[in-house]
Amino acid sequence: MTVTSKTPAIICLDADGLIAKIDQFGNMLHACVHDGASIGFIEPFPLDEASTFWRDRIVPALRGGKRDLFVALDDDRVVGTVQLDYDTMPNQRHRGDISKLMVRPDCRRRGIARLLMIAAEDRARELRRSLLTLDTRTGDSAETLYASLGFERAGVIPEYARDPFSDKLSATTVMFKRLHD
Repeated sequence: MTVTSKTPAIICLDADGLIAKIDQFGNMLHACVHDGASIGFIEPFPLDEASTFWRDRIVPALRGGKRDLFVALDDDRVVGTVQLDYDTMPNQRHRGDISKLMVRPDCRRRGIARLLMIAAEDRARELRRSLLTLDTRTGDSAETLYASLGFERAGVIPEYARDPFSDKLSATTVMFKRLHD
């Protein structure tokens, strides 16, 4: 597959759009986990499990209307994604959670993750959310990206998640960003 240097389109995809591209989403998730991404999955991680995650967990959340799925498309190829979850309790209607930021390993270093995060932030503002939260494996390059986007470190939780390739437990850094109009 040829990787272009042009900037991909960032779109918000609904449940039907996700289903139409479920194989691409599965392939991207599978590639990211096999590249060492700490996004909730461990080896062995077969390709069918990657597609099942999107179909069984994300499609229902999108249909429920409390989550948005932002997608980076290079032509018609899914090369990155992030989710904005705003299914919060009544006393937390002012905030949203960022989750599952990923960019295909062969498409990194093109600013795609930054574009996805900006789209999620813009949507959070549209929804009148004034606070975003997320967590990331402590020390990952994503932590640096989030800080460059204005996220602040709230703290570190030790031994939070298992490494994708071993029994090692890694810390996670909890981060937040106040959104202003």
